[in-house]
Amino acid sequence: MSVIRTWSRHIRSEGLLIVLSGPSGVGKDAVLLELAKIYSNFSRCVTTTTRDPRQGEVDGIDYTFISEDEFQRRIDEGDFLEYANVHGNMYGTPRKWVEQRLSEGVDVILKIDVQGGLSVKKQMPSAVMVFLAPPSIEELEKRLRGRLTESENDLAKRLSNARGELDQIPHYEYIIENDSLAKAAQELKAVIIAEHLRVKQ
Repeated sequence: MSVIRTWSRHIRSEGLLIVLSGPSGVGKDAVLLELAKIYSNFSRCVTTTTRDPRQGEVDGIDYTFISEDEFQRRIDEGDFLEYANVHGNMYGTPRKWVEQRLSEGVDVILKIDVQGGLSVKKQMPSAVMVFLAPPSIEELEKRLRGRLTESENDLAKRLSNARGELDQIPHYEYIIENDSLAKAAQELKAVIIAEHLRVKQ
């Protein structure tokens, strides 16, 4: 009998829960699209939100868009693993969907803000915390301006929030700098593989 078989009870059988956080505009969606080209065993959780769709966003794929009343009803029914008010809009992670995928052995990546990420970590201590950082605040501002989706007031708010989010990096286990999509995706894949090889405690 091989050593691996002997120690199989220490090997993870359920999927990993990965929290991916980072400032607005840092490129979280783009990195996940790049990751999908090189790593297939993951599902990106579709966040529920009360904000309006941006141009090109598809309901049920990019986000699940619902009304504030419907969001509150789901809070009352305990449907969210976590939820938070971000930039004046509500965002929530569907609990049952996450738990089902993990039980099936599929890795789940939650693309959520720092506030939500820390909330998930409290409820599910095994969650792997990854922070995606910009090369600089100046580069982040350039990317936000390039989206052409924010007013000057919104831009100022997002940059202010970004500085606060960067202060929370010590609460995360891994930091990836997104100066290259291909490199960032490779590093995220490396984190996932390393966590799967970790001896189960």
